[in-house]
Amino acid sequence: MCCSLAAVLGVLVHVGVTRQTVATARDKALEQLHDASRAYEAGEALPPDSGLDPAGLPESLRQLALSGRRGTIVAERDGRPTMWAAAPADGRALATAVDYEQSARTITGLDNAIIGSSVLAIGGTLLVGGFAVRRVTRRLHQTATVARRISRGELDARVGDAGRGWSAGAARRARLDEVATVARALDTMAGTLQAKLVSEQRFTADVAHELRTPLTGLQAASELLPEGRATDLVRERVRTMRRLTEDLLEISRLDSGTGVVETDLHRLGRVAERVVRAAGTDTEVVVVRDVHVETDRRRLERVLGNLVANAHRHGRGPVVLTVAGPVVTVRDHGEGYPEYLLAHGPQRFRSGGGGKGHGLGLTIAAGQAEAIGARLEFRNAGGGTGGGGGGGAEAVLTLPWPPAEGAGAG
Repeated sequence: MCCSLAAVLGVLVHVGVTRQTVATARDKALEQLHDASRAYEAGEALPPDSGLDPAGLPESLRQLALSGRRGTIVAERDGRPTMWAAAPADGRALATAVDYEQSARTITGLDNAIIGSSVLAIGGTLLVGGFAVRRVTRRLHQTATVARRISRGELDARVGDAGRGWSAGAARRARLDEVATVARALDTMAGTLQAKLVSEQRFTADVAHELRTPLTGLQAASELLPEGRATDLVRERVRTMRRLTEDLLEISRLDSGTGVVETDLHRLGRVAERVVRAAGTDTEVVVVRDVHVETDRRRLERVLGNLVANAHRHGRGPVVLTVAGPVVTVRDHGEGYPEYLLAHGPQRFRSGGGGKGHGLGLTIAAGQAEAIGARLEFRNAGGGTGGGGGGGAEAVLTLPWPPAEGAGAG
């Protein structure tokens, strides 16, 4: 706005001064033409720089005079700017010339002054504005960066941490700044969200711990019941409750990040075959290219076991586990993953399998994959992104590779 205002003011000053200068020179030329006309009519000698059809008279002004009208024009005469004035005189053009060089120099000097002052004003405005805007955008960038960190799960990130090294004056100005108000609101929101999530995680862990003891006793008691359909039903429900409790405890440990990752070098194909054997399911293992990976075997087996179990529980056979270098793919031939899972990832206690599960298996798989630095992606076979594609569901686990040097094989 300041640059535009400076440009507009410069144009207005140029136009105003130019009009005034030209008007003054025109009045002088017309006055001299009036004197020449009186002298011509009286038969006296014409004033200097006046004459009938003088050399150098612009043709357009000559034609105007011959048509019976009077006019003026600025043109070159012997290389110098000149104000011409002409009027009709017995079928000829009576003209007079007034030197316009000084006026032209005045306008040129004014234009140079306007351009110079405008450049200085615009440069100063840009410097000051750039400094002020950079301060605001820098803090907005910090706020956006912290917001992205919070969205990635770093709930202890705060915008206020970036301002701890400020001086007292800078901190006081920041407290009065609108951007600082937004930053404080973001910090408050992050703190409240973190407190609620920590409270929920603690509640989940406490409930799971409290349930373990009575469930252990309930399972022992169910073993003493007489055999029968009712006893089998009770035992199956107790086993389900125990698995759910253990899953909740594992999720609590993943949320808190208290687990220790113990890495070693393992052959990926051998780990995959061991997981399928332990699952006891009809799963085909295809090893396209076997590699050694440095990872936590227990966590890796947990991820692959949950993916295989989910494929059998919610999909249809055949279920194929493929090892291609550091990439493991588990595919079934069912209806594919539902829309919400493809869009937002696994969600606790939400399952698209008609109630056959609690949605914790894939949640644990995703958490354990993150813990070992692997990337777990969910998609539908055939490149489809929508749920119910009919081509089957694919879970793709990509492990860090190649392994660090000096690691021993396990």
